[in-house]
Amino acid sequence: MSSNTTTSPGRLRRFRRRALYSVLLIVVVLAVGTLGIHYLEGWAYIDSFYFTTMLVTAEGPPNVPATDAGKIFASFMAFVGVGSVVTALVFILGPALAAIWRKSIGEVEKEIRVAEHKIERKKNEDEP
Repeated sequence: MSSNTTTSPGRLRRFRRRALYSVLLIVVVLAVGTLGIHYLEGWAYIDSFYFTTMLVTAEGPPNVPATDAGKIFASFMAFVGVGSVVTALVFILGPALAAIWRKSIGEVEKEIRVAEHKIERKKNEDEP
């Protein structure tokens, strides 16, 4: 068996754990935001949830909280929520993106070596 096959289950477990933590982070942020807006503004749960999802996905809230406490809470949730969603996505996709990045860098380095070799060969041809 190749080493890639033997490490696959471990990688899959780590990915599942990363995905679970990321989903839990998003669920906690949505729950805190929904409950906070519901209690501070007196909105229905569905309206509070919709407001929170629009806030944390950087879409912008559909309406503005009426109370100062609601506005402060929404401002806090915007920072925490957007950061949490971005962090969760990077946490899940980070290893795959890193592998793509490494492969791309390797291809660029290969092209640079080929170009340097051609330049060196051209210099040697031009010398008397």
